[in-house]
Amino acid sequence: MAQPARKSVFREYAEAIVVAMLLAFAIRVFVVQAFKIPSGSMIPTLLIGDHILVSKLSYGIQWPSQCKFQWGFPPVNCYASHAIVEFGKPQRGDIVVFRFPEDEEKDFIKRIVGTPGDQIQVKNKVVLVNGVPLDDKTFTQRIDPGIIDGTINPRDNFGPVTVPEGSYFVMGDNRDQSLDSRFWGYVREEKIRGKAFRIYWSWSGHGQWTEWVRWERFAKAIQ
Repeated sequence: MAQPARKSVFREYAEAIVVAMLLAFAIRVFVVQAFKIPSGSMIPTLLIGDHILVSKLSYGIQWPSQCKFQWGFPPVNCYASHAIVEFGKPQRGDIVVFRFPEDEEKDFIKRIVGTPGDQIQVKNKVVLVNGVPLDDKTFTQRIDPGIIDGTINPRDNFGPVTVPEGSYFVMGDNRDQSLDSRFWGYVREEKIRGKAFRIYWSWSGHGQWTEWVRWERFAKAIQ
């Protein structure tokens, strides 16, 4: 009886690598994705050098769209998605990663302040949602005591505007140093990549070498 041909060692390794890459790609697209925080727009909630996990399943099972092939990993880059099974909608207070509307090659992370139909206004740094001041003191900072006139810059005085259907108004927790919906408008729901939920690594790289790693931030929930 003829014996089945054995695969070469090279073929076995190649197949294992391909399967691993496909699994990693599927997890990245449908389950969870890692991101690094490059700027201080979300201080004090997220610090520069925080490495975070973003859930792709927070709002439903997402099917990617507007995709294009590219060299490297992942081999496909998708710029939007829609829920084939919906678990819920993004809520005010959620911290989300999304495609930056002015350059969709970039990912931004901000906190949702306004949901569809909400009226948003900023008066002398106070954020009003449907005419009521937003209670944001526990997770925001405002480091510049000066007030900028809204006709010059929308940072401290903005609106009122009404959030369109299917869109969200987002802001950075570092209110005085955040490029957000006050400057470039709304985030479309299909451009939201997921909800940030956990810090898995945090690297400072400043001060004494023993302080480069922020051990106290390991596995910290993002709220």
